[in-house]
Formats: sequence, C-alpha cells, structure tokens
Amino acid sequence: MATEIFKDLVELKNDTVFVKDKQGIRNLMDTAIYDAVFEADEEKKRAKLIFIKEVAKACGGVPSSIQGLYEEMGRQYPGFTVPAINIRGLTYDVARAIFRKALQMNVGALIFEIARSEIGYTKQRPLEYATVVLAAAVREGFEGPVFVQGDHFQLVRRYFLDNPGAETDYIKGLIAEAVEAEFYNIDIDSSTLVDLDKPTVKEQQRPNFEKTAELSEYIREIQPPGLDVSIGGEIGEIGKKNSNPEELRAYLDGFRETFKGEKGLSKLSVQTGTSHGGVVLPDGSLAEVKIDFETLRSLSEIARKEYGLSGCVQHGASTLPDTAFHMFPETGTSEVHLATGFQNMIYDSKHLPEEFRAEVYNFIKQEYAKDKKEGQTEEQFIYSTRKKGFGPLKKKWWDLPSDVKEPIMKELEAKFELLFDKLKVGNSAEIVNRTVKPVIVGKGTDR
Repeated sequence: MATEIFKDLVELKNDTVFVKDKQGIRNLMDTAIYDAVFEADEEKKRAKLIFIKEVAKACGGVPSSIQGLYEEMGRQYPGFTVPAINIRGLTYDVARAIFRKALQMNVGALIFEIARSEIGYTKQRPLEYATVVLAAAVREGFEGPVFVQGDHFQLVRRYFLDNPGAETDYIKGLIAEAVEAEFYNIDIDSSTLVDLDKPTVKEQQRPNFEKTAELSEYIREIQPPGLDVSIGGEIGEIGKKNSNPEELRAYLDGFRETFKGEKGLSKLSVQTGTSHGGVVLPDGSLAEVKIDFETLRSLSEIARKEYGLSGCVQHGASTLPDTAFHMFPETGTSEVHLATGFQNMIYDSKHLPEEFRAEVYNFIKQEYAKDKKEGQTEEQFIYSTRKKGFGPLKKKWWDLPSDVKEPIMKELEAKFELLFDKLKVGNSAEIVNRTVKPVIVGKGTDR
C-alpha cells in the first residue's frame, strides 16, 4: 500500500493528507521515493507517486503556476532571469542539490522542467518527474511554490504533415497528462510548423500561432479552477536562423486575433544563436556559442512593452561560458533554459567511476548504433547520444554509492550557485511569495 511507509507520520481525512511529523517524513523520503520510482507494477507505482506528491504538498511544497510573477514582470522587469532546469538523470539527487542552494540563497524564481523528447529517452513520465522534484523539496525542507514545467511540448513537423490531427491529439494528450501531474507551466512549440514558402511573415507564422492558440485554449479548458497555467509560445526553432521583431509581432498579433480566451501567453521563446546541447567538434569539445544579446534585448522589450509578456526566453544556454550568464538579466530576458551543461558535468566528473562511465558508453554504442550520423567521430556520437544513457540505466544511476554521488552533487551545487548569482535570482523568494498564490489541488490518495 502506498501509505504504508508514512503510516504513523500522516493522517488521512476524507482522502486528504494531514502531516503529523514533518521531520519524520523528511527522514524517510529517500526510501519512499526510491520505492515508488522503481515499483514494477504500474498501478502500484502510480498510487505511490500520487500519495508521495500529496504528502509533499501537505509539507508545504506546492506545485504552482509562475503566471503571477510573469504578469508582474510584464509590468516592471525585476532585474533577474528565471532559470529553467531540465534534469535528465539522478533527478532526485540533482533536485535536492538545487533546493539546497535555493534555500541558502533565498531563491524562489526557479523552474524544474522536462521536454517532450526527454520524457521519452529519460523514461520519466510527468507524474514521476513532478513527484521526484517535490520529494526532493520535502527532503531539503523547501516550502512555497514549486514550478514544474512542460518544456518544448513540440509538434514534430514530419508527423504533423503526415497526419495533423493525430499529432495535435498526441500533444493534447501529453498536455493533459502533464496538467494532471501538476505541471502548471507549459511551453508550446509549434515553431516547427512555420512555412517559409509563404509570401508574408504573417502567413509564414500562421500555422504556428493558430496551433499555439488552439492548444492554449485546450489548456485553459482543462486547468484546475482558480489557477491559470503559465503558457509559453515560440517563434524561432532553436538552432535555426535568429528571430526578428517582424516575426515576433506577426506571431503575437496573429495569436491575439486567433486565441479565444482571457489570459494568453506569458512569455515567448526566440532564437538568438544557440542550439540544444551545443555544437560538438570532431574531438568531442564544444564550439564557442555566440548569442546575439542585442536581439534578445530588443525582442524582450517589444514583448514586454507592446504585449505585456514577461519577456523573451533563451533556450540551449547551459553550455555557454560562465562569463556570459550576467547578460541575460542585463538584456531583460525573462527565462533561460539549462540542460546539457549539467548532464556534461555528471558524465565528465572525476568522481564518476571510469568503469561505470564505460558501461554506459558501451550500452549507448550497442543500443543506439543506428543513430550515428555519417561522418561523425566516435566522440561526437557519444556526446550527442549520451543523454539516452540515463533512462534505460536509471536504477544503476540511482544505485551509485553516496561517496560517488555526493561529490558530484557538490560540483553541481557550485554551478547552481554561480548561475543563481549571475542570473540575479538570489532573494527572489519575496517577489515570488508576493505575486504567486499557490493553489492546492487535491488529487486524492489513490489508495
């Protein structure tokens, strides 16, 4: 039974969890979340995850929408950029490290996210991801709004062109699953549908803004009462050509004309020179990334002043040099997405046993040999594919001994401290608590 491990520490009344011993719950959370994540029976796993999530909410870590903060940003930029962190592996340990540093630096403006593609290859469905993050919050004593986000809920162009209805329904299904798991922040990416063969920018962007409007209306239909999911749009497919003001206005004007609802988008992702994961050179090192910060500044200003959005979002930034991150708050960027850099730190850490790294790489070479592109060196192939080493080997990663994981987490904590400092989110808990009023959505305990 899902309630067994916490039976003396909580009380159930009318399918609602009440906490009797918060410290006792913290002490048992490592065991409880491990047991839930690796439960073989899918129904039992779901029940355990739901129960742990309800316990976490009762302990004060509440899944929330960042909408209120972003509306405030749209009125007056607060001088910081919100980090949105994708955790692909060792999720519980990494989330704990993030919460530890957030507590030390009084950070409230912080997002945990996972993309459509990552849900697949990391084998973390939304319910598991949200629950593991909230379990980490409880374990570290973090209380307040916790922002969990669906990143790049993207329509795949080739699937859409083959069967538009089926691809749209797939994304709606993913949105429904995520919202049910209490992802109250969703980024819709239909920038893949932009048609550059059309004669005007507005017509080029039409498939993008019409699909974003349709999916935004769907989110508004299914969101819980009393809560507005924060919805992001996107105009520039990451890794393609840089976005410009004409595209931004065409997309946002078109969205306004098409969207039938009260609250529309809270932010807009644009392309300014990055690519996801960085560009890897033949020797396995990364090419230097050049971001057009002036484009980011001008687009964020237009989004904020003309449309009331929080600003623009930068993707693919985690592999930038440390010296670049101060530029995001300086240019009025509202949010920055960070993923591959943390994965690289885990894989490349001197504390990760060489034999374990070799085991993962050998698995990748065997299982994903067909993914190797013509002309790729082995170093390029491993770098671009090792993200797929977390999901199938998830239990082996979680089972690494503490004398391996703890020093790796110390390295990550130092990186989180640097990023929180450069992005100026230290002491952002006050504005978050003022602008975001968490809504506890009862999900029952599914016993």
